Order: sequence, then C-alpha cells, then structure tokens
Amino acid sequence: MATTMTEVARAAGVSQKTVSRVVNGEPHVSPDVRDRVLRAIRELDYRPNNAARALLLGRYRRIGVVSLGTALYGPSTLLIALERAMQRAGYSFALASTLEGQQVSVAVEALLEQGVDGIVLSEPIDDGAPLRLGADVPVISLGEGVGVVVDADGVAAARIATEHLLTLGHRTVHHIPGPQNWWAARDRLRGWREALAAAGAPEPPLALEGDWTPAAGYAAGRQLAELDDVTAVFAANDDMAIGALHAFAEAGRDVPGDISLVGYDDIPAAAYLSPPLTTVRQNFTAVADRAVDHLIALIEGRPAPAEHPEPAVELTVRASTGPMRG
Repeated sequence: MATTMTEVARAAGVSQKTVSRVVNGEPHVSPDVRDRVLRAIRELDYRPNNAARALLLGRYRRIGVVSLGTALYGPSTLLIALERAMQRAGYSFALASTLEGQQVSVAVEALLEQGVDGIVLSEPIDDGAPLRLGADVPVISLGEGVGVVVDADGVAAARIATEHLLTLGHRTVHHIPGPQNWWAARDRLRGWREALAAAGAPEPPLALEGDWTPAAGYAAGRQLAELDDVTAVFAANDDMAIGALHAFAEAGRDVPGDISLVGYDDIPAAAYLSPPLTTVRQNFTAVADRAVDHLIALIEGRPAPAEHPEPAVELTVRASTGPMRG
C-alpha cells in the first residue's frame, strides 16, 4: 500500500500540516524540521498525490518549458539548468518541444493541457507568426517574445567580445552571425554593432549567416580568409568559431598572429583547441535560477526576487586573441 502523509508525520515526529508545508515548499518551517520530514519521505518512499494537491491548492507544482528540441550546447545546457532550478524549488518539470516547425503556441497549449502553473520559453525563435498565447498562467521568456523577459543579455556579451578585440588594437571586427530567426543571434549581432559604433570603428559587411554549426563557420571563415584586411573575428557561437579556425588554418592565416578569433558559449572543447579559444562564457545556472525564481514569484503572488549577484556572462581570454601585428 502507498505510504500516507500520516505515516510520514509520525516517522518525522511532526504534524500532518508540517509535512504538507514541506511537500508544498511553503516557508515557516525550520531547517531541522524540514530535513527530518524529507528524510522520512525518502525512507518511506512517500509520493504526494499531485492531482489531489492541485484540486486543493489550485496549483500543480509543475512548470512547463517550451524548448527547440535541439542538441546544440547552449540550449541543451540551459534546459538542464532549468530542470535543476525547478527541482530545487520543489516544482516538477514538463517539456514540450517545437520540433519540425511546430509553432510555439501549439507547444504552450500542450503544456496547459498537462496542467502547469507557469511556462518558460527557452531560447525562443521568431517563427514568422505573431506570438499570441492564450495562457492564463505566468510566462517567462528567455529572449524576446511574450511574457516577462529574463535572459543572459547577449547584447552586452557581444559588446564585451567585440570590445576585447578592439582594445587589442584591431581597426575593426568582423562577425559571423547566427541564424537571424533566433532572438539570441539578433542580440549578438546588435551587441557587435553597438561596440563598433561606440568605438568609432567601421562596420564591415557581415560574413555568411550561419546555422550554429562548424560547417557554417568553415564556409564563413573561407570567405573571410580571402580578405587581407580581416584581422579580428567574433563568431556568434563556439561551433562556428571552430569551423572558422579550421578555414583560417587551411588558408595559411595564423591565429592569433594574422587573425584574432572570439567565440561564444565556452563549450567544453574550447579550452583544448589549437590555439585555445577566447570565448564568452554563459552562466546557465544563474540564468535558469533568475528565470525560475521570477516565475515562481509570479505563480505564488510574491514580489519579484532581488537580482542574483552572479554575472550571466563573462569573457574567458585564451590564446586565440592577441594584438594586431604592426
């Protein structure tokens, strides 16, 4: 037979109300009591009746996430960070992916049918259709779109990457952009432009628009390697930077001697390339914590949480960037 809340309360030496408070993530429970209750829950293998709790509280203790369904490092790592942040907050995780061109609104409806208290739009893209959601629950967007926007500020990150190259003496910086239906790619393009404008540096023509893959970076890198005046390149993600690095090597353009190169994401392989890649590191845990904290505050009718102290992005300088020759 399934373990009851009464048995958990008896084992922990507390009231059923206290067990309910712990299960529902409510405050006003001392750390010692909370630990005793959680230990009893684990030992007795107690599973709360979520359906009954939803009827009683009007909440499911479940958050839905709309994902692109991609294996790219950034979106997949962010997805894991979101799930962990929800689990720490006492909420379960429901996922709907926008695979094969499915619109975001369809994925949102699928989550609402499952029963969720709030929704996170992870790495949203502009699919060409006006994004009108009929959700009657709070929505947080990790990029542009609808609802409250909480993201890693790719504009500021791209400015940091571009400014780093300009401070090394490069006259300007070329950019390998990501697909422009991604809000993240648009933010990085905008940050690059803002940094050039602020420094009074000329804005060169864009390289080929990439699709986040090394192959796209290689094609753009071959194009850039043919231009003698290219001395600095900012790629919108590390995978495209890796492709560009290979193209520069094939063309006999030394990195960083002839061309300095910066990526974005700080994938695990970035530190082990030849040369190791200077890149913008995203703090996915900080971004996920901010989004989940903000969403739960909306769900529970509490004031918005204070800003997290951890920076969402930072530049990791390695050997792929250096002063402009001459």
